[in-house]
Amino acid sequence: MEQQHMTEQESLRLIGEMIGKAKRSYVSKGIASIVWGIIIITCSLLTWAQVQFNFDIGFDVWMLVFIAVIPQVYFNIKEKKERKFVAHDEQTMTFVWSAFGICIFILSFYNIKFGNGHSTSLYMMLYGLPTFITGGVFKFKPMIWGGLVCWALAIAALFASLATAMLFMAVCGLVAWFIPGIILWNRHTNKKGC
Repeated sequence: MEQQHMTEQESLRLIGEMIGKAKRSYVSKGIASIVWGIIIITCSLLTWAQVQFNFDIGFDVWMLVFIAVIPQVYFNIKEKKERKFVAHDEQTMTFVWSAFGICIFILSFYNIKFGNGHSTSLYMMLYGLPTFITGGVFKFKPMIWGGLVCWALAIAALFASLATAMLFMAVCGLVAWFIPGIILWNRHTNKKGC
């Protein structure tokens, strides 16, 4: 009887440890969100300035997004090697964010071939999708709200000038990635300090 009781306790402890590992493995440092937020905000504001003040910086500032992919891939590979456990939710998020990246890539090539016209709304719509899903899956309200704001601004951008749409895009970078990234970074550093 005593042996069975210990086995039940061990089982519960093991289940608790696995849940704890799953939660800890998601607790992102927020660095990727911060970097992407900064890049989207910077590119949007530079594009806004070029349109608003009619000047050209000599290259497509949005190419910075593709350059930012390189360190992101490096850090993802490094993080995967360090992990001992990957939760099912995290595997799902890998597919969600990969699909997002592929869609952004396809939309970028679409713009190169046919001109970017009013695709700013489409980018903001896409920004909202993985952000909202991630926030919902991990019950992280800043990302849920960030996704909703992206969608609202995507609709508003349909009725706005390109310059105004670029300001909306900067707001999307701020609320969807930068602010949630700062919150995640603060949580990470507070847990690390404990």
